[in-house]
This record gives sequence, C-alpha cells and structure tokens, in this order.
Amino acid sequence: MSQRHRRVEAIPPVKQELRAHAHNERHRIHAELHLITEQVQHGVEPEDIDEPGTNWKPLHHHDSQIGLGNSNGRGLKHWKTKAWKRRKALRRARAAQITAI
Repeated sequence: MSQRHRRVEAIPPVKQELRAHAHNERHRIHAELHLITEQVQHGVEPEDIDEPGTNWKPLHHHDSQIGLGNSNGRGLKHWKTKAWKRRKALRRARAAQITAI
C-alpha cells in the first residue's frame, strides 16, 4: 500500500518500537564482540578485556508473570524433538516388548 498519505507525526506501534530496540541492542553487542576479537587478534590478553553486557532487556525478562502470560502454554511438539521420525517405531517396539513379557 502506498505510504503517500501516511502522517509523518504518527507514532509507531509499541511492538515495532520494542523490536527495533531489541535489534539495536543485539547489533550493539555484536559490534562490541567484533571489536573484542579484533583486540585479541592484535595481542591484547583476553583476561584484560571486559565483555559487553546487555544494557536493555524486554519487559518480560524483568517480570516472570508477564513472560508466563505471553507464553502460549502448549506442550512439547514431537516433531521438534531430535528423533521425531522414530517416535512411532519406538512405541511399537515398546509395545511389542510389553506384550512379549
């Protein structure tokens, strides 16, 4: 859709601001880590360098109840496990062992 009639002074939604802030924080940490690796490659001892920390965290990291409220509450998805294709075969083998006993 065209952006021609969009108001310039319109405030972006909160979610977009949070995502942008998180992106900037990740970029800042990545850039600082890159500078640290450059310093180590040029002879500075790793023990002498301070690691960059996070200066900003989203709200759900500060309050666990907000994070629990945002979670969908669904259980483990079997297709996201390591051996999800063998799940049916494992059940059959376990059932065969139980019936054989």
